[in-house]
Parts: sequence; C-alpha cells; structure tokens
Amino acid sequence: MKVRRFQEDRMGWAWTLGLVVIKPLLLLTTKRRWIDGEKIPATGGALVVANHISEVDPLIVAHIVWDHGRIPRYLAKAGLFKNKFLGFFLRSAGQIPVERATKNAAGAFDAAVAGVRAGKCLVVYPEGTLTRDPDLWPMVGKSGAARIALETGAPVVPLGQWGAQALLAPYAKKPSLFPRKLITMKVGDPVDLADLTGDTSPAAVTEATARIMAAVTSLVEEVRGETAPPERFNPRTAGVKEFGNPHKDGRKGRHQ
Repeated sequence: MKVRRFQEDRMGWAWTLGLVVIKPLLLLTTKRRWIDGEKIPATGGALVVANHISEVDPLIVAHIVWDHGRIPRYLAKAGLFKNKFLGFFLRSAGQIPVERATKNAAGAFDAAVAGVRAGKCLVVYPEGTLTRDPDLWPMVGKSGAARIALETGAPVVPLGQWGAQALLAPYAKKPSLFPRKLITMKVGDPVDLADLTGDTSPAAVTEATARIMAAVTSLVEEVRGETAPPERFNPRTAGVKEFGNPHKDGRKGRHQ
C-alpha cells in the first residue's frame, strides 16, 4: 500500500529488482499494522531508529519507509559486501558497509553523515545488532545514531516494531512463512535533541543515546502492550557476546 508518492530523484535498478522480487513476498507472508507512518519525513536528511529483533528487520522496516516515499539507506555489516553479487547489489542500492568494533567504522560514520547531509533517509539500529535481551526488549544502545544526529542536526525518528520475530526468530535458519504474520510498527515524534545538537562530547553522545533508546523502547511497549524491564539488558555485564550468534544452536523466538 503506497501511502506517499515517491520523493527521491531516481530509484535505480537495485531497488526496482527489490520491489519486483521482495515486496510481493512480504505481502504474501505478512499482515501490516502501521501506525503514524506519516511521521517519517517526506523529504530531507533524516534518521529512522528502530529496535532490532530479527534478521528480516531491514526488509520489514524498508517496507514502511518505502511506502512513505523514501528510499531507506542502511549501515550494513561489512561481511555482507564480501559476496561479489550481494556486495554489488547492496552498493547499487546505496547501502553503507560498516566494520563493527574496528577503527574502520569511522569511514562508515563519515559516509552516513555525508548521506544524511545530502538529504538521504538513513535507517539505524541503535543497538548495533540483534537484541540479546531474553524477551527481545531493546537493550543498551550504541553511540552511532546519536553521533550522526548530533553531527548533522537531522531529525531522529523513532520506530517501535513487533512481529518480525514470528516470521524469522533471531538466528533461526528457517522462516515461518504461514500463516501470515502480523507486523506492527509505530512511528513516533522526532527525539528532542535540540539542546545537544552540535555537541559531540562523550557526555552529549551518552545523553542523546539514552533519549533515543527511551523513545524506541516506549514505542515497543505500545505495540507489544507490555512494560519493558526497568533496566535495559547489557551484553557486557551479562557476559554475552555482543556480535554474532550468542547461542550455539541459534535462538528460537519465544514470542509469536
């Protein structure tokens, strides 16, 4: 369901292919409950920040962003670009490779800032990876989204989503395609960072990250109809790996 006319100058072959192949699959396997999607800015540089519960999240979130007239750009893990065809496709679609937890991540930050300043809509998962929280609540956030926002002054639009984990549980090898899964996504008002914009000090970045995660978590509470834990899960203090599959045999999602 196209909600808003396409706002970008051109789409490109990669997005045309994605629409022909991927969107029909999403329409076939999911039911959509989108709330306040019109809060995604129609034009100009912006960050959409969302919780991360499934490896299909980029497709799910791209669906709502696309249908509101924007091409979503992602900070995608660099390993995906090592495959010759997939890397060519991702670059053609305007995605940005990032080598997490390495000094080379700075290049991805610069590319993200340049993209936002050029008027692109960037989707960021501020947790940096799939949540490690046992009940799939948003965990502690990384600083990337906050740093990009403070550097550019672009609006940070929070998005809370639930249901993708029923389609593909975290680190599961096979999706559960039928019956169709209900995907609920709610978009919130931009996070108020006006008093911090331009200040990239550690204290400002920490505060901005806290505000971003609070906004996303509040929306997740609404779409789940539940209350999040008083403290966000922290992989470091819990002794859980921050990246990669933290479970030997892959986690099976408990929420349907």
